[in-house]
Amino acid sequence: MPMYALREAAELLGVSVDTVRRWADAGRLPTTTDPAGHRAVDGAALAAFAVDATGPAEPGSSTSSMRNRFPGIVTRVVRGDVAAQVEVQSGPHRFVSLLTREAVDDLDLHEGDRATATVKSTNVAVEVDR
Repeated sequence: MPMYALREAAELLGVSVDTVRRWADAGRLPTTTDPAGHRAVDGAALAAFAVDATGPAEPGSSTSSMRNRFPGIVTRVVRGDVAAQVEVQSGPHRFVSLLTREAVDDLDLHEGDRATATVKSTNVAVEVDR
């Protein structure tokens, strides 16, 4: 099983290294010592923590069959005659959605609005660095 440095774990969880250190110090995220004597997180433990950290949906939130939800901010709205393009920045992730102009107008979307990009796909490519 791979081991992750605290910096790598922070990047994968989308939080700061200080947050990962606090979680580790509090016993929420189990760590071990790597051969160089630095704290590290076991890949299986990190995966389990990432799943547990998502927790249940917030009260009052909408329900959907789509589980990949990325809360963020609308950074761009381009309205055409029939279609529109909306960009949402969620942490380091940028999502671009093409939808009808009518839908964008109904949602009254503008730059700076809070929005959640929800993703459902039958094809997802996965890359790993080796």
